[in-house]
Amino acid sequence: MTQEKDYIVRCASCRTKNRIPADKAGLTAKCGKCKSSIETQELFIGKPLILDDTDFSAKVLLSPVPVLVDCWATWCGPCQMIGPIVEQLASEWKGRIRVCKLNVDENPATSAQYSIMSVPTLLIFDNGELKDSIAGAAPKHQIVRKMAPYLG
Repeated sequence: MTQEKDYIVRCASCRTKNRIPADKAGLTAKCGKCKSSIETQELFIGKPLILDDTDFSAKVLLSPVPVLVDCWATWCGPCQMIGPIVEQLASEWKGRIRVCKLNVDENPATSAQYSIMSVPTLLIFDNGELKDSIAGAAPKHQIVRKMAPYLG
């Protein structure tokens, strides 16, 4: 049975879910099925991970945990409004949800791939798949409600 403080992460190699005990959080784990190494250090930084076109696949699609991506632009007022909320969620969800930021102006390939037509847009990924999105400056409670199925 999973304890409250345990973490569930996916193996990048075989995509099997693995339980990481809280006292082992942040260390390199080993997949129970394929024995591949699972790097968990980046999951516990407590702040959003900055993405670019070159590392999007590795950091989002192959993430061992669900991912919330904040697609934003420096000139966007509403983006600046939800920025502190995204920072707060990254701290609250460390180890359970990877929170990332993607500047759409600096990363046109990824923006085009996911048809980002307005900012801010929040993208929700799990197991390498886009599951949902939120367009516009949503309040924290709405983001939390959309992410609830992935907080497991």
